[in-house]
Amino acid sequence: MKPIVTTLAMVAVLAALDTSAVAAQARDSIPQDTTIYRVPGIQVRAARAVTDIGGSSATEIRLEDLILPAAPTTADVLREIPALHVRTNSRGEAEISVRGSESRQVAVIVDGVPLTLGWDARTDVSVFPAGAITDISFTRGLSTLLQGPNVLGGVVEMSLGRRRFDVESSVSAQASVDGEGGYAASALSERPFTTGNGRGAVRFGVGWMDTPGFPLPGGVEEPVPSGDGLRLNTDAQNLSGFLSAAWESEDGPWSRVSASSFRAERGIGAEIGADEPRFWRYPDMSRTVVALSGGTGFHQTPWGRGDLEASVGVDFGTTTIDSYTSRAYDQIDETEVGDDRTTTLRLTGDHTIGSRGDVAMALTWSDINHTATVGDLVEDYQQRLSSVALETHWELLGERAGPIESLRFTVGGAWDRATTPKTGGRTSLGTIDDWGGRLGLSALVRDGRTMLHAGVSRRGRFPSLRESYSEALNRFVPNPDLGPEHLVAFETGVTTKMGSGELQIVGFRHDLSGAIRRVTLENRMRMRVNSDALESTGIEILASQRLGRVGVGGDFTVQSVNLIPSGAFASVEPENVPEASGSLWAEIPLGAGVEFRPVMRYTGTQFCQDPNSGDDVELEAGTWIEGALSKVWETGRGRGVETRVSVDNLGNTALYDSCGLPRAGRLLRFSIRVF
Repeated sequence: MKPIVTTLAMVAVLAALDTSAVAAQARDSIPQDTTIYRVPGIQVRAARAVTDIGGSSATEIRLEDLILPAAPTTADVLREIPALHVRTNSRGEAEISVRGSESRQVAVIVDGVPLTLGWDARTDVSVFPAGAITDISFTRGLSTLLQGPNVLGGVVEMSLGRRRFDVESSVSAQASVDGEGGYAASALSERPFTTGNGRGAVRFGVGWMDTPGFPLPGGVEEPVPSGDGLRLNTDAQNLSGFLSAAWESEDGPWSRVSASSFRAERGIGAEIGADEPRFWRYPDMSRTVVALSGGTGFHQTPWGRGDLEASVGVDFGTTTIDSYTSRAYDQIDETEVGDDRTTTLRLTGDHTIGSRGDVAMALTWSDINHTATVGDLVEDYQQRLSSVALETHWELLGERAGPIESLRFTVGGAWDRATTPKTGGRTSLGTIDDWGGRLGLSALVRDGRTMLHAGVSRRGRFPSLRESYSEALNRFVPNPDLGPEHLVAFETGVTTKMGSGELQIVGFRHDLSGAIRRVTLENRMRMRVNSDALESTGIEILASQRLGRVGVGGDFTVQSVNLIPSGAFASVEPENVPEASGSLWAEIPLGAGVEFRPVMRYTGTQFCQDPNSGDDVELEAGTWIEGALSKVWETGRGRGVETRVSVDNLGNTALYDSCGLPRAGRLLRFSIRVF
């Protein structure tokens, strides 16, 4: 429990320090690259479609608007975001995908700390506590070059330390039980404060979850039945804690700190139908993320107004994998321990150029370290990534011209570098350089009620240490010759207010050259290779509307994704990329404080690789229905109690995340929240 103890100790230490040392960003110091156009008037509790000045479509969501179990993980939250695909892989990790990409191409950033810069270059979003997050911004394309290296297409930004300061002191707690005997509990406290020359807020909480496993869906049977209708070896227990603190002065300077920690033990459901599946358990896995940052706020300079910001983030953890000899899980064959530490430093600055322009720069440096221990064998790996980027934004119209109220243009460039000083004794990739570029255009029309946008970008991603060098307990053949990926992306769209709701329609085209994919060799070993290209073209539609007291909405994505393979392998289809997906939801008040929220989620056909032959297998489409019935009980003095009954997968539908990996079946849950 060391990471948890570390986080709780930090709470005590920070409470004893001068509160002016803790952190948040002044509202007038938000860098220009994060400026967002919002179409006003949305009143429903759902993801809100927005567009930034770089010409990228995005959505924003607040956790307080979601219906979640107690002690949720970030994977639970991201499943609520439109156009973002979340699945569980054969390692038990929750991966995310957008616009035909795979999880290593989507950046996940927490208070400026890029979680996707690491040993595996992807984030298992099931091992980050969602209770620590206040809001999420999901950009479906490349909105800016300033977020550092290996940001290809799609960015999930989660905020812990950035807080509003007009909140009241509060304490809340939530607990839930489900029909299979699982339970969870969490508690959260928030407190604003003032100092002699500023104000701030502190927020902290803890969470605990224990589940015996998830139920099998209809028509799915385990090769070795568990006897209780649960998926074999899917039990899990986790403990999490977090702290965020923020401060801003009256004259501009600000600072913030955030820390979150997660400790878990869990099993991994083996692939059904595989001759040689993974019989794995994680007896111990932990992760701690700490971010500290500060800035000057915007101030007058001889050339206009500008600011500087600096931040440091540390992401470290340990994962222990026990490999068993059979589905009985009673004899350990081999154990691998992975220790990870990633340190990221960032320096950013913004400055105005005259009255219509501004320029922004960012320097990012990241040091990635991984130590793998298998028996007496210890292997060290290290990768260093750096990036320098510059962008400028211009208001092309100083005043309204015909139907155009505002017209903004952005252009930028970046230079990235990667080195691999330690490769576990294998041949190093050496030093790799790459460049990125971006153009974007945004226009407001209809008195600011409609936003038109377009953008084109080019960026590269360097292979991760795990992709090039890992053997994964003798399941993969390392490929030190693995090359970088390069993405050229284009999108254009419209976001418009319609009545008391909004509509966003976006078309996109992605051309990924050198796409890294997994293949199965003749000896059934697996290896990662570069394909010639991965091409995806599609359209995304997001809509929300309020009809009296009832809120309704949904999203739909349809795409065509084509893989142009390199080499004579059995698989020629992209893995785990649904051709169509979407959701429909409603918020229906029933009176007396009771609300009903039904949700229908559709996943279209997709392909996976047969674990035995490596051939392509088409997974059937299906619809997942869930719903929640809640009531708020007023207790006086601004306090209340909310009770909720919810059901996941009401139809007990068998949907697969990949070959042999079904999602959970029907699950009933009861929750109570005191606030």
